Amino acid sequence: MAELSIDVDFIINGEAVSVPAGGTLLDALREDLGLHSVKDGCSPQGQCGCCTVWVDGQPRASCVTPVARVRGRSVTTIEGLVDADAWAAVFSEHGASQCGFCTPGIIMRAAALDAAKQSSPDAVRQALLAHMCRCTGWHPIVESITSVGFARTAVRTADPDAAARRATIEGGVPQQVGATVALGRGGFADDTAPPDALVAVRGADGDWVLGESLTEARELSGKVQGRRTTAPLVWPIEVPPGEWKRSLQTTWVEPAYLEPDASWCLPGGEPMSSHGNGGAFGAKQSGELGAVAHRLANQHGRPVRVLSTREDVVRLGAKRPPLAAGLHADGTGVVHVARTEGIVDAVLSVAPNVQVVEVGVAGPPTSSSLRGAGWVELAVLLASLSDEPSFTVISPNGAQAAAKIDDDGTIRVSVSCGDSLDATVLRSYCIGAAHMALGWVTSEGLSVDDKGVPHDLTIRSFGVLRAVDTPPIEVEILACEGPPVNGSDAVFAAVAAAAWCRSGWAPRWPTAH
Repeated sequence: MAELSIDVDFIINGEAVSVPAGGTLLDALREDLGLHSVKDGCSPQGQCGCCTVWVDGQPRASCVTPVARVRGRSVTTIEGLVDADAWAAVFSEHGASQCGFCTPGIIMRAAALDAAKQSSPDAVRQALLAHMCRCTGWHPIVESITSVGFARTAVRTADPDAAARRATIEGGVPQQVGATVALGRGGFADDTAPPDALVAVRGADGDWVLGESLTEARELSGKVQGRRTTAPLVWPIEVPPGEWKRSLQTTWVEPAYLEPDASWCLPGGEPMSSHGNGGAFGAKQSGELGAVAHRLANQHGRPVRVLSTREDVVRLGAKRPPLAAGLHADGTGVVHVARTEGIVDAVLSVAPNVQVVEVGVAGPPTSSSLRGAGWVELAVLLASLSDEPSFTVISPNGAQAAAKIDDDGTIRVSVSCGDSLDATVLRSYCIGAAHMALGWVTSEGLSVDDKGVPHDLTIRSFGVLRAVDTPPIEVEILACEGPPVNGSDAVFAAVAAAAWCRSGWAPRWPTAH
C-alpha cells in the first residue's frame, strides 16, 4: 500500500509548492510560504475578509479553508494577480486604502467580479458583505472598483510626502500612503518579524505560551475560540439626577481596528510598534505587547513574535470610556464617566461649565486616547442644544466641521482644518469618520457582563455598518490658511450630532437598541 503523504501539494501564483498538512490555508501562506499580503484579522472566524485569496479563480477566506482542501488546486494571492499594480493604483487614486490591512483581500474579491458587477455600485456593495473596512467608510472603495472603465495605469500625481503627512495627522501615528499600501506592504508588525522567531500567544490562563511556530504555540495555549453572544447591551452608568434639556448614556463600544495587536523583538533590541501602518483610532497606546516581546527575547536569547487574537483584542484592548450626562439649556450640567486617566481634562476642554465625576465601572480597560474620547460626547451634547438644522463642532485643536443629514439619509459634511495637504487623503479620512460616527450613534455596541467581561468576541458582532448599510457621504473641504490639524475628529463629532438629531434625541446610544 502506498504511504499517505503528510504534505499538501498545490500551485501558488503559478508555482508548485508543498506545505505541511493539518493547518489552514492562511497558515500555509503566511507561515510556510511567507506571503504576507494575506492578512489575519479574525481567524478562525472567517468574518473580516482580510485573508481572501483565489482558489481555482474563486474568492475564499483562507483562514477557514483547511490547507488539505487545496491539494492539487491553484491558489492566487495578490502577488500573483496579473493586474495587481493597476488595482493598487486605482485604490490609491481614490483614497480607498488607509491603513491598508483589509485592502489586498478586497482587491482579490473585486478582481474576481465580472465586468458588469464591477461597474455596478449595488453589486460591489453586495460583494463587500464578505469584508470589513474600519477606515474608509466604504465609499472610496466602491468608487475605486466601479471605475472599471478608466485607465488603471493612472498614478496619483500629488506630493507623496504631503499625502503621508496628512494621513499621519489624521491617524495619529506615522503612516505610509500609496499603491504599495494597497498591496499589503504597509509594514505591519507581524509581516516584518524574522522568520526564525519564536511565537508567543496568550494561553487559556492569560500567561504567554511560546512555540517554534504559530501552530505549535496555538496548540500549547489550549484556547478555544469564542463566538458571538446573545447577551444584550447594558448602559453601565446612570444619568445624573436633574431636570435636563438633554441627557445621554453611552455603552461600551469596540474600536474594531482590523490589525490585531502584534510586536516582535530581537534580543537586546527595541520592539516593533504594534501600530504598523495605522493609529487604530488611538486604541493601541499601551505598548504592552512590545514590552512582552522585549522581555521574552532577552529571556530566550532569540527573536520573539508576540501575537494577539481577535478575541484577545476585544477582551483586553482599550475601550472608549462610557459615560452618562445631563445638560441644561445654558450648557451647564453633570457628567458621570468611567474612571480614566485624562478623561476629565478632555471633557472640560470643550465643556468648561459642567461638573465631571469619575465613577468605577466593571469592564475592559478604558483610555482617553481613543478618537475624541470625552470631548466629542460633550461637543455633541452642546451642539444638540441648538435649534439649527446643521451641527457645527470646533475641536480642541481648532478644526471646524459642520454636518447635516438629508431626508434621504445623505450625510453632508464640510470641514476646515488648515492646509489640506492632500484633498484625497483628507476626504477619505473624513468619510471614514462620518461612517464611524453614524455607526457609533445608531448601531455599535459591545456586550459586557456585570463582572466587566466582554461577550461579543467576533468582528461581526460590534455593529459596524456594512457597505450596504452606509448612506451617501458628501465631503466639502473648505479652503483654510494656517497649519494643518486633524479634521476627521471634528467631522466625527459633527456627524454624531446630526445622526443623534435624526434619531429624535434618543437618550441612549446606540439608538437602534
